[in-house]
Amino acid sequence: MDHPSLPPEADTTLHSTASTLLHPSLTSVAEDASTLAAHQDPHLVQTHRQGQVSIDDDSLHGLQCAVEELDYTRQAHQSHHQYHHQQPHLQSLVKRPDQHVDIRTILDPPNLDAWRERLFNVDEMITLSEEQFLTYFPHIDNVYSHRSTQHYKRKPLISHYWDCRLKGRPPGTPKSNDPNKKKRKRTARQRDLCDVKIKITEYFPGHDVMGSDLGVLDGLGVPGPVLQESAVREEQQAQGQQFGLLTPSLNPPLPEGHPGVNGQRYFTIQRVNGNGANGKNDGVSGGHRHTLEDSDRVKKNSVQRFLLQEVKKEKRSLNTRVMATQNQIQKQYHTKATGLAAQTVAHRSQDNELKLYGSCFCPFVQRVWVALEIKGIPYQYIEVDPYKKPQSLLDVNPRGLVPALRHGDWGSYESSVLLEYLEDLNVGTPLLPPGDAKLRAHCRLWTDFINRHIVPNFYRVLQEQDTQKQIANAQELRDAFNTLVGAADAQGPFFLGAHISFVDVQVAPWIIRLRRALKPYRGWPDPEPGSRWGAWVDAIENNEHIQATTSTDELYLDSYERYAQNRPNTSQVANAINSGRGLP
Repeated sequence: MDHPSLPPEADTTLHSTASTLLHPSLTSVAEDASTLAAHQDPHLVQTHRQGQVSIDDDSLHGLQCAVEELDYTRQAHQSHHQYHHQQPHLQSLVKRPDQHVDIRTILDPPNLDAWRERLFNVDEMITLSEEQFLTYFPHIDNVYSHRSTQHYKRKPLISHYWDCRLKGRPPGTPKSNDPNKKKRKRTARQRDLCDVKIKITEYFPGHDVMGSDLGVLDGLGVPGPVLQESAVREEQQAQGQQFGLLTPSLNPPLPEGHPGVNGQRYFTIQRVNGNGANGKNDGVSGGHRHTLEDSDRVKKNSVQRFLLQEVKKEKRSLNTRVMATQNQIQKQYHTKATGLAAQTVAHRSQDNELKLYGSCFCPFVQRVWVALEIKGIPYQYIEVDPYKKPQSLLDVNPRGLVPALRHGDWGSYESSVLLEYLEDLNVGTPLLPPGDAKLRAHCRLWTDFINRHIVPNFYRVLQEQDTQKQIANAQELRDAFNTLVGAADAQGPFFLGAHISFVDVQVAPWIIRLRRALKPYRGWPDPEPGSRWGAWVDAIENNEHIQATTSTDELYLDSYERYAQNRPNTSQVANAINSGRGLP
């Protein structure tokens, strides 16, 4: 198969743009390296097989001397560790080329499609400069799977053998029979779909100085006669040189234009399946039995994986920025009263034996607060953060809930209980009708109705996120208010008539929050002008004692956003509503 034609300006373009496309540490690209392809020489195969042994300390000495400006006076016992420490350029770039280059610089190199086709087919030996290899191989490494690496004693090169990924190989780890071990989701791929093997030979810097077992390369990259190892050895022995040192004068220089002509690192890639070049003679000749697109479907190449990781990073970064922005713009609950309520707090801040522990946005606190103001009982208001409960509050109410009252050395909590306690003190204006047991029981009965039906439904409407359920909950709340209005005095405007009383104080905080929280968050409607319900709402809104304990609208809008979004752990009331339990 003919590999795709590459325009003559391809490599020139790559060379001219190397400073912007490639990592600064890479060498320059040859003027027309794309034409430097060579056919496999049979002598080369035999020479490779003869030299396949591991590197040891003694055999490194000659190579080391040649690299270090042919300094033959260095001691022969220099250690293997010292050698590698002084020759970092002999580290291989092949197995994971993507780790040696900033992939962002090679995302879209010139003639990428043509290069991918050429490196996929490998119809003849391909010679690449270091820049070309690091630029284009990460775009094709998904096709091949690295199998082995071969080092040589007296050759400054390394050979790497790769199989087509569709060759497949036995799994390295047997499946576990442990029933408690989590099983990975794996899809078995059919094996032996392709027999293509390639060999990538990496020639290290200084190869032209130390000698090349490719010999002379002509202008097309075709190797000339190979230098026979025995001849080199005889010449070395005649000159009294140590075995393993390659004499520069015996090695013809690489042709002009070759990537390694100036002692630079370069690479050759050739297909070896079926021709014994890997020393096994077990391959099937010929190219891939599938297309490049088939390989791309099996696995993404290094550049594609990099791009996917960048997309994931960007998504995570975007999500982080969005969440940070949302957290910044999320309204927070207030820990200090505002407006007229702040003036009342300042007026009631002096020490007193009767202390009210409260929170400015809490409707249960406002019940007791309004009663204290109506009765004119001296007290000290202590604002606490209900999410950071002070010990003084816990001493009164171990559950840490507000409101809580401390009267001398005695304390209690629960808003309805505290209202009853204030009534029993017989101080100031009474809220329950004095001397009328039946009417007092009537007020207590409708107080229980408020706690069972109006208060929970208020939070159900506010916390529900499903629109249809919001509508249903709102209807229940509206029916509860209608029932309460039906039990109230027909003339009003308050529950028992012209004056505010016990039931009004019990329901007033939630009537106040209809316009300030339920309307902006759930669209709760204003009362119809002239209606009995409208008259009651107006009376509550305009009562001086209720106004004295009410903050500005912004405080309620900010504080109740937590409920409207149904954030986790907003309050014990919110948790109880979410779980279907009664009020805590």
